[in-house]
Amino acid sequence: MWFSNNQTVTRNMDFGKLTSVDQINFQLPPEPPQNAAILASAPQIQSPTLYVGPTGYNMKAWVGKWYPVGAKEKDFLTHYAAQFNTIEFNTTHYRMPDAASVARWRAAVPPDFRFCPKVPQSISHARDLGLTGPEPAIFAQALAGLGDTLGRSFLQLPPHFGPRDLPILARFLEVFAPQTPLSVEVRHPDFFQHAEAGAALFDLLTHHGAAAVITDVSGRRDVCHLRLTQGQTLIRFVGNGLHPSDYTRIKDWAERLRLWFEQGLQTAYFFTHEPDNLLTPELAAYCIETFSKSMPGVTMRGPSPVGGQQGTLF
Repeated sequence: MWFSNNQTVTRNMDFGKLTSVDQINFQLPPEPPQNAAILASAPQIQSPTLYVGPTGYNMKAWVGKWYPVGAKEKDFLTHYAAQFNTIEFNTTHYRMPDAASVARWRAAVPPDFRFCPKVPQSISHARDLGLTGPEPAIFAQALAGLGDTLGRSFLQLPPHFGPRDLPILARFLEVFAPQTPLSVEVRHPDFFQHAEAGAALFDLLTHHGAAAVITDVSGRRDVCHLRLTQGQTLIRFVGNGLHPSDYTRIKDWAERLRLWFEQGLQTAYFFTHEPDNLLTPELAAYCIETFSKSMPGVTMRGPSPVGGQQGTLF
């Protein structure tokens, strides 16, 4: 397994965030040897797609810059979907969606848009992943209402979910994965510090057609593992307030994604995060500018400032 220096995390901060990133080694790890075989075995498609977007859309601070002047809060999702083609959808993490809400979300976005809804915490943080209750089936049924606008659902497991809990994840995948595309994020260090534990996790995800979430965050370089488990991937990129390293890291990702698409990657979801979510459109715009130069044959779209405003890209 690959690690960088300076992995100390300040306890009172969010996952993987540090007070200073000036000494962090942000170099991406070497290409895992398993990736080439995974991509070679994935079904080939004519038009690979790269989806780029933030997390959350209910941002009044974006009105007049990324949303039209005078935009109403009830229309924010529509304006968001005009700028981005995907969203890391945290709304579903805090409450189980009802059919009316799902129908409203679907009607607010264009056909090329993809939701990546986070699995409710009543499931992801339950000891048995909700398997003894009706929640997984209810959630899968709700997601079906998104139709073609459903990208990949996102199961974010808590830090205490470790290798000994893999049998629970296996049972969950048997129930949930056949119903909806799923990506899984683990945070327990043992998955990255012990090769056998990591191999067991990635083999399990590959067997069930689930994608391993890759998280690029300053204080936990181990979770930026770069393992692909099928022909799609979901990447969570956590920036640091448009620190200069944010831009060099995006350039490194452009080269890695180019390699993966050349080898047969079908779809990538790339989610930009910045403190308080305020600068995520600027980072996403830089991503599209950089990625489009490296991967001209990959379908993608991203934001443009409205009303003559200029994004802070450099």
